[in-house]
Amino acid sequence: MIRTIVIPGLIVLVAIFGAVTLLATSPQLEPSRPEPVATTVRVLTVTPESVRLTVHSQGTVAPNTESELVSEVAGRVVWKSPALVNGGSFEAGDELLRIEDRDYRSTLERARAALTRAEAEQQHSLFEYERLQSLESRQLASRSAMENAQRAWRVAEAALLDARASVEQAERDLARTRLVAPFKGLVRRQAVDIGQFVSRGNAVATLYASAEAEVRLPIADRQLAFLDIPMGTLGELPPGQQPAVTLRADYAGQQLTWRGRIVRTEAAIDTASRMVHVVARVTNEDQTVPLTVGLFVTAEIEGLVADEIVRLPRIALRDDNQVLVVDAENRLRFRAVTPLRLHQDQVYIQGGLANGERVCVSPVQTVVDGMIVNPIDDDRAVAG
Repeated sequence: MIRTIVIPGLIVLVAIFGAVTLLATSPQLEPSRPEPVATTVRVLTVTPESVRLTVHSQGTVAPNTESELVSEVAGRVVWKSPALVNGGSFEAGDELLRIEDRDYRSTLERARAALTRAEAEQQHSLFEYERLQSLESRQLASRSAMENAQRAWRVAEAALLDARASVEQAERDLARTRLVAPFKGLVRRQAVDIGQFVSRGNAVATLYASAEAEVRLPIADRQLAFLDIPMGTLGELPPGQQPAVTLRADYAGQQLTWRGRIVRTEAAIDTASRMVHVVARVTNEDQTVPLTVGLFVTAEIEGLVADEIVRLPRIALRDDNQVLVVDAENRLRFRAVTPLRLHQDQVYIQGGLANGERVCVSPVQTVVDGMIVNPIDDDRAVAG
């Protein structure tokens, strides 16, 4: 009886007492809100500075001066300079081509003979006119005879002038049988050879000057605002308003650099690309390596100096021209800014940020205005 009833009952009572005791002495749990984990972001401290704006373009080098060497007389080519070949170089005044001149020498001799005859006729007619003028004053010759002598003298004067002009023309034609280089340069194309007959006005070669070279550079119209070129300026720029330009190219396994100036702008705007073309000029005498015609180059044009500009990585600029600023309480705040330009991987800000403010440059996907962050200074310098 005791085993079946009393002992199990005691066990049940002890278990109930222990459970009640545990419940009475257990700690009370109070609800609590978990602290949010701050997102770690990289920040840059705003430091306004003066920035030299640049405009980039590219183009092909062309000669500053290019002309056709044209024969002014007709004849057979009897001599050609070794420099008169495609790519040949020459100096100003070098003889490049010679045309057979025997006919022109004969013409010159005939013209000189005619001049001698005309001088003799003029001297004789002048003597006769003066003689009859003296006789007429003493009434020893008629008025009509004196007038005839005067007319003969004037005709002889005209014949003398004509003979002198013929001699000068013959001398010029003889000199034109020797074609000389009008400037220092190179031969782009040769068109004649020894033994070939050329007519007056025929082009015998295409020459271009090597002293200077030009590059025609397309510029977007919105980028013209970054250049120090007065509005409405067309054609040649005054020397004091010619922006500097640096040209670069990879040639013969080397990267070469040339310095020049923007010397003029073109009036027309390309209707297809909406580009304005400016022309850069390089003086080869000032360069270590001459700028070669036909070379493809990239150009960096110096523009205006903009003050109080903040340079940030492009990733810092968000939609609607906004950036994220970290305030004194390490909270993110949206800030509207005024971008000046996007250049490569940077953005130039000209308004909306103050010196010393911290701008978030991390790619935060979901942002809530006022969210707490853990800012870390970005030690990477912004590239210039």
